[in-house]
This record gives sequence, structure tokens and C-alpha cells, in this order.
Amino acid sequence: MSFRRLVVEALGALCAIVCPLLAEAPAQADETKSPAALVSEVRRAFTLNGRTIPPGIFRDFGDGDLADSDGIWVTVDLAAAVGSNLYFDPIREYKDWKIQTQQRQATDTPEETAYSFKGATANGLLVVVASYNGGGSGTFHTLHILDVVAATGIDNDGKRYPRINLTNIRSVALGDRWEGEVKLSGDTVHVTTTRDGPANNTAPAPLTIIAERP
Repeated sequence: MSFRRLVVEALGALCAIVCPLLAEAPAQADETKSPAALVSEVRRAFTLNGRTIPPGIFRDFGDGDLADSDGIWVTVDLAAAVGSNLYFDPIREYKDWKIQTQQRQATDTPEETAYSFKGATANGLLVVVASYNGGGSGTFHTLHILDVVAATGIDNDGKRYPRINLTNIRSVALGDRWEGEVKLSGDTVHVTTTRDGPANNTAPAPLTIIAERP
């Protein structure tokens, strides 16, 4: 066997060992990011490991359930939700809105959930305006006040793993096809409405909400 062939085979064997490790490096870097750093990222940018938080979580927080007055699902593990099969539908952006469309059946009109992240209050709570359209003419807007914390779960094998829990503390209905502005000042949320319904072009009184934990 020639020396050149030996070198080629040796390089091939080395690549078989090293190349998979190099390919996995970015994922390993994400996994080693501390839970505290992930919580800080959510509060700052409303992303997790640089990835968009799926709008569909707000549908499940109750925006898509118009029959019940209070939310039934109130907490989601963002670490599990981001990149999951449950929220696999493509996400697009329009201005400061993240939009996700779900086609339930080929013959149905798609439902659409979207959100605009407004920022964090002084006490660390998050403010998001979300919209939901179930396939009809109405697009219902809701202001959400949320909290994000690091937690620990136990998997099927009995091993502990980190969770990043996002909890919906309060939902304030803004109306069908709402238009307006949301500003934060300390722990106060100021909502200015310019249009609160399809047939209403008047400007109702501004709304002031105190963002607080229960």
C-alpha cells in the first residue's frame, strides 16, 4: 500500500470522528446556555436561543377559545415549545409582528395567530399584544401580561432537565380589529386605542393597567 493511500485513509478516518463533533457544536453551545441567561433573553427580546417564540402559544393561552372567559392553559415550557412538532407551522414577520398560520384541513380557511412584543416592565413582567383569527372576518386582539421563570422538570428516564416556563398572568381583551398603541412606564401599561371595532372609528378613553404578580 502506497504512503499516499495510507495518508488518505487516515484523513478519512479522522474526519469520520471529528466532523460529526463539529456539526454538533452549535447545538451544544445552545444547550450550555444557563437558564438565567435564557430567561434574560426572553425578557429582553422575546426569543429563546435566538429563535422566535411561536405565536401559536397565545392561541392556546385562550385567544382561540372564545367560549370560555378565563384561560385554561396558562403556562408553557418555551424550551419545549420552540422547534416542537406542535408549533411547527412556518412563522413570518410583518413589521414588529410575528405571524403563524395553521391549516387545519385542506378545505378550511386557515387560522392565524400573531403577536407584537411590547417589552418588559420594571418588575420583569412581559407585555405582548396578540391577535387571533379563526378563519372568519373577526381578528380579536388581546393584551397579555406574562412572567418567565427557570424551572426544573423530570423526564421519562427520571433525569432532571431545565424548563423555561412562560405563564400568562393576565389577559385584557382589546377588541375585534383593534388598532392603537401600547407604551410601558415602570410597572404601568398605557393603552391608547384609535379603533376598537370594525364599525367604530372613535377614540375611547386611554386604558391604564398595572402589571403585577398575583
